[in-house]
Amino acid sequence: MIKIFTQFFTAFLLLLNTILFAQTVITAHPVFNDVPFTQDYSVKYYLNDETKKLLKVFSDRNGVIQILSNDGLTKPFSGAFLYPGTIVPDKSYRPLSDKKIGNISVYDHQFVYLDNVAILSNAWAGSLFSKHEMPEARIFAGGPDFTFLVSDGSAIKCLKDSKILWSGKITDAIIDIRYSAANDLFWILGGNSLTTFSLKEKKLTTVFEGAYFTSFDIVGNGSKTIIGTTNGYIEINNSTKKQVGTIHQKIPCTEITSVKEINGKVWFGSTFGAFMLRKDGKYNYYNGERWLPGDLVSHIAEGPENSVLVLTNKGLGQICFKLMTLEDKAMYFEKQVRERHIRNGFNASLEGLKKGDLSTGFLKDSDNDGLWTSMYLGGEIFRYAVTKSDDALQNCLESLDAMERLYTINSNDIGFPSRSFERRGNIERLSDPDRWQRAKDPEWDWKSTTSSDEAIGHIFALSAMAELISVHP
Repeated sequence: MIKIFTQFFTAFLLLLNTILFAQTVITAHPVFNDVPFTQDYSVKYYLNDETKKLLKVFSDRNGVIQILSNDGLTKPFSGAFLYPGTIVPDKSYRPLSDKKIGNISVYDHQFVYLDNVAILSNAWAGSLFSKHEMPEARIFAGGPDFTFLVSDGSAIKCLKDSKILWSGKITDAIIDIRYSAANDLFWILGGNSLTTFSLKEKKLTTVFEGAYFTSFDIVGNGSKTIIGTTNGYIEINNSTKKQVGTIHQKIPCTEITSVKEINGKVWFGSTFGAFMLRKDGKYNYYNGERWLPGDLVSHIAEGPENSVLVLTNKGLGQICFKLMTLEDKAMYFEKQVRERHIRNGFNASLEGLKKGDLSTGFLKDSDNDGLWTSMYLGGEIFRYAVTKSDDALQNCLESLDAMERLYTINSNDIGFPSRSFERRGNIERLSDPDRWQRAKDPEWDWKSTTSSDEAIGHIFALSAMAELISVHP
């Protein structure tokens, strides 16, 4: 007991010194200016039927998101941050269900489809229907004035309004096609080569040769080509047609599956998540279920409202970027605490939650009910001291009620706090059943063996309450 009170006293002195130092700093410096910053977060949409394969994802000018699967068109449904949605069949345009759609893209920010007969769209009053006479067509890209380059993986056709302007072949297996308005060229990626097609000259030119290519994009306003491989990525100078430096392998994952420039930033999909190249040469890495439903990324595209769409083997991750202040961010989590985590006045854990479904979770007791609540109480104390918010004060009082009862619910007369308390009859399903004791109140039980870190947390919160909050009737 003497040891515990010594720790109490030591902690109190440290806290007092901290408060005095903080007061000195606040007096000597101006108030902090809470300027907005960009916060990234993810909205996830899970694929309920994992036998389906998700192939491509795009968003049009209306903010509509469409996903092409091996079983037709799908779309995300009912997702939000921390509340994942699902992927459902897209039945918006019923006549499309009869089409054998092999690929999807956007042209001038409108959805365009490739089936076994034509390139078509529901935009422009449905007037785009350009026949290609290539039953196995699966790769295409749009150029100027509704000119398209189409391929079945080997043969290539350039067409406009169902007229074949040129046709040819390359010896390499074609993976993807891009058009760059900056140099008025179609760029064709093969498994081992990069080729251009000139609309003016109707000519193919091999630009670069290598091995194990998987994906690519034309970036930097047409100045560079980034090629993903099975073991890193390479950069090609589009003017000199030569590789810039050596292959990039000091990256989060070297097996690249997708490359896309979005808003001036290059994004990479891989077999183990997605990552974005920053200006300083480092990467923002998005992996695991905090960010994505699955590890294997199949496609990346620009999303609505400054977001990035990352398609995976288990669903869609929408990485959102939002301007907010520190207060905005704090209040978001404050709302979450009040909605999800209040148990008997404690800031408690929500256990058993499955993919954001609140109906699957339950409020769990903890050894640290008092400590976590004192941390939360401390935050609300500081919030009230600055804002004088009635809501913050009410949160302080409710948390203080729970902490006060930790001292009164047990049978001790020395002011020693309990770890937690709960209604009687639940001991067997609480943590550490052997540590729970009967309370004097026949409706309640309390948990013993309180540790010193719990007690120090109490001192922090109670001292801050006494120091910073003055409530007048």
